[in-house]
Amino acid sequence: MSRFAAPVTLSGQHVTLVPLATTHHDALVQAVHDGDLWNHWYTHIPRPEAMAAEIQRRLELQATGSMCPFAVISPVTQQAVGMTTYMNIDATNRRVEIGSTWYRQSVQRTPMNTEAKHLLLAHALNNSTASQLSFVPIFSTRPVAAQSNAWVPSLTACCAATRSTSTPRPRAPCVTPVFTALPPANGPMSKRIWTTSSHV
Repeated sequence: MSRFAAPVTLSGQHVTLVPLATTHHDALVQAVHDGDLWNHWYTHIPRPEAMAAEIQRRLELQATGSMCPFAVISPVTQQAVGMTTYMNIDATNRRVEIGSTWYRQSVQRTPMNTEAKHLLLAHALNNSTASQLSFVPIFSTRPVAAQSNAWVPSLTACCAATRSTSTPRPRAPCVTPVFTALPPANGPMSKRIWTTSSHV
C-alpha cells in the first residue's frame, strides 16, 4: 500500500478524521439525510441507498493505493458527519489531492471543515513527504450554490497557517488549489479550470 494511502487518525479541537470503515454506514446515511445532500447538482454525494457501495468503492481504491478515505467525526456527538479523502495518489511523484468531501448540512460553515483541511495539509506536508498537494473543490457561479463558495477565504487562511507550522524541508512542496467553475444556469455547459500554485 502507498504511504499516502496508509490509514491514520488525525485529531483536532473541532474534528477528528478516522479511517473510513463499513461501521460508519448508518451514521453517514443519517448525515446525508440532513439537507437531502444527494439532490445538490453542483457535487456528487451518494444517496442513502448507495452509501454502502460508496464506502466500499473508497475502500477498494485505498487497497489499490490511490485513495486514503476518512470519516469525519464530530467531537460533540462522536458520530460520522461526512467524508473526506486523500485522492488520486501518485506515490511515484509524491503527489496527492484532497477532495471527495461532504458534510451534513448542520455542520457546514463551521470550523470543522477548515480544521479538517488544516489537519490533512499538515499531515501530508509534515509526515508523508508530499511534493505537490492539490485541492479539488467545485466552485459555482450560480446563486443557489453561493454557500458552497464561502470556504475560499478560509482555504487561503488554512494554507497560510500550514505554511507557518510545517516542518522546513530542503525542497518546499507546492500546494495547488484547483478550482472547477461551473457556468451560470443560462450559460454554456463548458467547464473552466483555474489552477493557482503557492510554495509552502
